Amino acid sequence: MTTAPLRKDAARNWERIVAVARELVAEGTPLQLNDIARRAGFGVGTVYRHFPTAEALLETVASASLEALAAHGEQALADDDPGRALAGFLTHTIEAQVTDASLATVTAAPTDALPRTTELKQIIWSVGRELLERARDANVVRADLTSDDLVPLMCGIAYAANVHGDPSARVDTARRYLTALLEGLYVP
Repeated sequence: MTTAPLRKDAARNWERIVAVARELVAEGTPLQLNDIARRAGFGVGTVYRHFPTAEALLETVASASLEALAAHGEQALADDDPGRALAGFLTHTIEAQVTDASLATVTAAPTDALPRTTELKQIIWSVGRELLERARDANVVRADLTSDDLVPLMCGIAYAANVHGDPSARVDTARRYLTALLEGLYVP
């Protein structure tokens, strides 16, 4: 189903709502549509016309990162070096996790408000699973490592980088932690 393009004023309102939501998420403030309307300078009806739930708005905030991860995953599948492909995908994943505060909540949600979010999450999980299987088949990662292990490991790295890392160097900290993890995963 395609939707008609928004009028210019409606498109500006949509962009303003998403920008305010992005700011709140970055601050660690839970999204409340009434608060967003107030902060954006709109009536609450304007916000609800664009986003029926806070979850739909949060998923919209996360959509650019999800799209980028899915695209990078597809590119990683084309890499003929299974170890490099997996490491590159995991690096992009961890960088996204520490730079986009919306990702953890959206990716951990058991249900999605937007069909596109479900589709992107399925692509990302599928790519991660395939990249790990290729690396395992090539004997470059532990044989007992499963795709179900990757999510908590990546979440642990992101959490550690966010809690223990210098805020101005979170990406570097996350990369360092990931490197330590990968060196523990790869077969010598």
